[in-house]
Amino acid sequence: MKREKLSSRLGFILISAGCAIGLGNVWRFPYVVGQYGGAAFVLIYLIFLLILGLPIMVMEFAVGRASQASAALSFDRLEPKGTKWHWYKWGAMAGNYLLMMFYTTIGGWLIIYAVKSAAGTFNGMTAEQVGAEFNTLLGKPGIMTVAMVVIVVVCFGICSLGLKNGVEKITKAMMLCLLCLMLILAVRSMLLPGASKGLSFYLLPDFKKLFSHGIGDVIFAAMGQAFFTLSLGIGAIAIFGSYIGKERSLTGEAVWVTLLDTCVAIVAGLIIFPACFSFGIDADSGTSLLFKTLPNVFNTMSGGRLWGTLFFVFMVFAAMSTVIAVFENIISFAIDLTGCSRKKAIAVNLIVIIVLSMPCLLGFNVLSGFAPFGPGSVVLDLEDFIISNNLLPLGSLVYLLFCTSKYGWGFKNFTAEADSGSGLKFPKWARFYVSYILPVIVLIIFIQGYYNKFFAG
Repeated sequence: MKREKLSSRLGFILISAGCAIGLGNVWRFPYVVGQYGGAAFVLIYLIFLLILGLPIMVMEFAVGRASQASAALSFDRLEPKGTKWHWYKWGAMAGNYLLMMFYTTIGGWLIIYAVKSAAGTFNGMTAEQVGAEFNTLLGKPGIMTVAMVVIVVVCFGICSLGLKNGVEKITKAMMLCLLCLMLILAVRSMLLPGASKGLSFYLLPDFKKLFSHGIGDVIFAAMGQAFFTLSLGIGAIAIFGSYIGKERSLTGEAVWVTLLDTCVAIVAGLIIFPACFSFGIDADSGTSLLFKTLPNVFNTMSGGRLWGTLFFVFMVFAAMSTVIAVFENIISFAIDLTGCSRKKAIAVNLIVIIVLSMPCLLGFNVLSGFAPFGPGSVVLDLEDFIISNNLLPLGSLVYLLFCTSKYGWGFKNFTAEADSGSGLKFPKWARFYVSYILPVIVLIIFIQGYYNKFFAG
């Protein structure tokens, strides 16, 4: 059976960027920047994005395009005879399901908050009442389940329309809306009184701040953010490589996707920092930034109901672009492994994802007694730890070694695939770096993740 293709280059870039662009860009990025001292951190992050994320993205695209399959079959098709690279298919598939086990719940929260903002729920509330609203929501499994199911059904519904008419067409429109919404919100935020302090914190590097936070911690945080923002290592990016032709080289395409991903993260900071500084609110407040801090900002802003609604609609789009991309990968796994139809793959996985999403959702209420990492931790923390600290770095290591080792697909085959077509070529001088240095960096990220989780004070 001939593999379906995306209809345009723009569609490929926007869908791939949609997979990479998610809550890590528009929520985690500004929070980490706030925590580690602003502009100087952003500079280090951009360097790591270039030397860490970009080469692995090219490798994922190359494996997808050369194999013309999802991670369920790509290693089987490309590995040397008798080797066991294909065993990783189970890790890649687990990564996609695990990501959706908590992403759908967060997507549901964003829908609820978009509705609350539009309905004017936060109007007239004190800061404490706005904060309490989120805690109240976590205690309501019924409404959270409805919102999560809406996300799952809508995103699978889009996938059911097919690759071109559903995934490509709607993601393209959604991404363009997301970019327009962000620019409108950024301009509004930068025009707030006192916004200039937030802009200078965010855009003017102060290298003294790096040392006050501990240069090692800052470098590791920048490295980790650059690594995790692109959703690498679980084949979620590779699938779109399998849907494109050989007209364009993959390094050039990966640069575009990375640039788009970075622009979204940077613009998210232009929305959040001026607003937070304008209203005297900490921008490094982690989880609460999105659901407690920002609703307070919009509450005190003129026309805040409109701006708050637009902000949460844009957040819903950011979450859905990732969900649709990962659902497409999950559907492709089923089709590649069993030969079933797209409709059957969707029908089965729709039920599977809803069931798998329940532990995370119930972890805040019915299952709140289960604290995997001690008091205050919940099921979501465990699921996030398994994927972010294990499957993403180890999966990226598998792709790296597979594309550079003579016992895998090999550097020659990888560059032949990556360089097919017009555009930027993968630099030959980078062979030593991606073969020997980059795997060590990824391994350090993996070990440091465990150290920070279990041993750091």
